[in-house]
Amino acid sequence: MILLLVVFGVSGSKQTATDLFSPLEQLYQYIDRYFYWPERIEDRTLLYGAMKGLVKQLDDPYSEFLDPGDHERWEESLEGEFSGVGIEITIKDTVLTVIAPLMGTPAEQAGVQIGDQILAIDGDSTDGITLTEASLKIRGEVGTTVVLLLRHRDGSEEEVSIVRDTITVEAVATELLADERILYIRISRFDSDVTHELDQILLVGDLETSDGIILDLRSNPGGLLNAAIDVSRRFVDDGAIVITKGRVAGEQTYPALGNRIPNLPLVVLINGGTASAAEIAAGAIRDHEMGILIGECTFGKGVIQRMIEFSDGSALKLTTGEYVTPLGHVVQGVGLVPDIALAEAEDPIEAAIAWIDAHIGERMPISLGEKDHR
Repeated sequence: MILLLVVFGVSGSKQTATDLFSPLEQLYQYIDRYFYWPERIEDRTLLYGAMKGLVKQLDDPYSEFLDPGDHERWEESLEGEFSGVGIEITIKDTVLTVIAPLMGTPAEQAGVQIGDQILAIDGDSTDGITLTEASLKIRGEVGTTVVLLLRHRDGSEEEVSIVRDTITVEAVATELLADERILYIRISRFDSDVTHELDQILLVGDLETSDGIILDLRSNPGGLLNAAIDVSRRFVDDGAIVITKGRVAGEQTYPALGNRIPNLPLVVLINGGTASAAEIAAGAIRDHEMGILIGECTFGKGVIQRMIEFSDGSALKLTTGEYVTPLGHVVQGVGLVPDIALAEAEDPIEAAIAWIDAHIGERMPISLGEKDHR
């Protein structure tokens, strides 16, 4: 599940107009008094059903009420290891859509692609399904099979059977490329540990002897807002990292704090699965000309959700704002366009190495031209 997220607890809320919601109370009273099968009446279940319906009427694919069980399973999915098939999903244009299959997972091996629409899960239509409902249907015990009916971006449809497995998400991976001259860093998600793991790579190695850095954000579905800001601060010297806009908080600018690494030639790899927090990092680096974007247009998720946790274990995931890049470029529904767009057959790593080789000895910011990269 994709989230650019801020979490906070709630102990109380403003009293809602009693007369407006009194019909809901009356509805419950009629059910409780007259429904023919009283054994089917479970007060808590009725309450959660009403709350889910209330949020669903917002017609926002990113806002959702989670009962305690759904909330617990959602939190488990953030821990880096869970049972499933390894895909990140969203609702796009009212259709359940794959943001990206995670690398090395059963979904990727089965041929699930970025941008695939999931029309059915185990024969059941996904029309009107929520993200949590879809996630729970796709996930399951290791060794069991789930069948997905997919519509690929070329319009063709395919039914694929995927055997569930234990999915382990490694937030940060690294290696040295091009005769160990170039540091390659892949960030797969922006979780609470990503900044610490990134610092272990950036501050331990001898970057002064390196020719450049490749930051791979392909198929990164995002994560936590603070993690995206902290990662961006490792590569941006000064200025804004991101600008957020909300009804309550208004407009807020999150500044850079001065990075501590040499400003080597930097390539950020992006594709259609680069979303949310990953787009914040890519946008901040590009707007300050601290790195060049190579690959494909990003996903375009520029809204922010807050997770409001209630005392009974349930939670409300609610869209409360949006963000723009430091230069004011809108991301929602638009995405970021690469400076160097690659054809499907081109190798992004080779393209990144070639660009760095053409700028050996230079330091960012390197002028990347006036192209509007929104």
